Amino acid sequence: MGKGFFHVPKAVNEPVKTYAPGTPEREEVLLTYKELYNTKFDVPLYIGSEEIRTGKTATINPPHDHKHECGVYHLAEKKHIEKAIDTALEARKKWAKLEWEQRAAVFLKAADLISGPYRQKMNAATMIGQSKTIFQAEIDSAAEICDFLRFNVEYMTELYNEQPNSSDGCWNRVEYRPLEGFVYAVTPFNFTAIAGNLPTSAALMGNVAIWKPSDSQMMSAQILMDVFKEAGVPEGVINMVMGDPEMITDTVLKSPDFAGIHYTGSTEVFKNIWAKIGNNIHKYKSYPRIVGETGGKDFIIAHPTSNPKQVATAITRGAFEFQGQKCSAASRVYLPKSLWPEIKDFVVEDVKSIKMGSPEDLTNFFTAVIHERSFDKLASYIEKVKKDDDAEIVVGGNYDKSVGYFVEPTVVLAKDPHYTTMEEELFGPVVTIYVYEDEKWEETLHTVDNTSAYALTGAVFSGDRYEAARATDILQNAAGNFYINDKPTGAVVGQQPFGGARASGTNDKAGSKLNLMRWISPRLIKETFVPATDYKYPFMKE
Repeated sequence: MGKGFFHVPKAVNEPVKTYAPGTPEREEVLLTYKELYNTKFDVPLYIGSEEIRTGKTATINPPHDHKHECGVYHLAEKKHIEKAIDTALEARKKWAKLEWEQRAAVFLKAADLISGPYRQKMNAATMIGQSKTIFQAEIDSAAEICDFLRFNVEYMTELYNEQPNSSDGCWNRVEYRPLEGFVYAVTPFNFTAIAGNLPTSAALMGNVAIWKPSDSQMMSAQILMDVFKEAGVPEGVINMVMGDPEMITDTVLKSPDFAGIHYTGSTEVFKNIWAKIGNNIHKYKSYPRIVGETGGKDFIIAHPTSNPKQVATAITRGAFEFQGQKCSAASRVYLPKSLWPEIKDFVVEDVKSIKMGSPEDLTNFFTAVIHERSFDKLASYIEKVKKDDDAEIVVGGNYDKSVGYFVEPTVVLAKDPHYTTMEEELFGPVVTIYVYEDEKWEETLHTVDNTSAYALTGAVFSGDRYEAARATDILQNAAGNFYINDKPTGAVVGQQPFGGARASGTNDKAGSKLNLMRWISPRLIKETFVPATDYKYPFMKE
């Protein structure tokens, strides 16, 4: 047992390396990319101390070169999920009782492993398996995951330090217990950092986790498990399983020990999971914690006083970085008629200059979308635009999946602010612009607010502070992360806690103390030093 009031190392954001020509990191990541690209991964289930290879496998194919095989991952059966639950609950007996500073040390070590010896492995695996450029990978799989781990440790200590007042003769204290049971972590393909954060944030607080990573993120998931093992995460604390998502989820949710879900993914899937939890509510030992970040239909709106070049750059970066596959990506844009011609010229110039291809070529800004289902969906929307009279393609609109799932960055101009691509989440490099009459600025703000079921991110550009304030007020419920004169992407841990409401999730703000609070069950302990010996109160005296 630890003796002392310990102070953890001060959390600071991990510096993002440039990978500019001539830098050592550029050479290192390219060598690591080649090595991993030619490595045949064999990703098992991780259940306790066992690496289970079921023999039933699926292939790992880079989205930008889908005929190439980088290995396989193994698929679980129901018995494996049940085993993972039993293993996690057994591990909880020791992990939940481990001193907080010991848990902190494990995840601080994980951060240092990622920022140091594992940095380029994490980056290269993310570049290959998820088709991220080196800069997008560096921000995600090197810097952000380290930030999550380090800042979460700091937030944990802040939470533990929050204690009630005590009156004379007694001592009140609160202990922050882990949840009674296990946490189910479901993570997406698009951010390796999210894949790392969702199981570890719960585990840091003394919980055990069943982690189901995305099938499209198997290479970086494997590297994450390697890091966790080397960092000293005990066997059974984080168990990684893959397979039929419905089977896995149903098995997990039927357990009476299910204590919570930490989820990032599709809105509809999350709603279905919530419904299943409701249907199973009488089975559970406790009311489960339901934490989810789901979809987005994120906006940019520009006031007539905006700087056209700044708005255009925000559109290009906000809509097309990582092929628009961010839940925060700009997807609908509202521009004043007076500025549209100039902004249009800037955006068209940007898009036509974008290089597209493999992330191994570090001069590329843009690579492939994640898989064929995404490609086909995006292609169908683009074809719809080409046929419709109330929308047109301004630039882009081509696609090709012969080698990789490449969809050009595409800008759509809609005559109707409620056109299909203004309302539906596409999750790809397609942004739709609606041009409004300058005098209808406030009316358009209300249109922005009322158009989408989502409320994740949004941005306003304005050179007029009064109008920036007006937009901030009218759009107060339209985005959980709201940006003034900036693109609606790029939240940094410790600076911009991330999450949205409405159909975008529970807004439990990953990268903040607010999220960690969801993975604890506080217990108040009151200790009276000299207990009373007479039941009578002074008011009873005659």
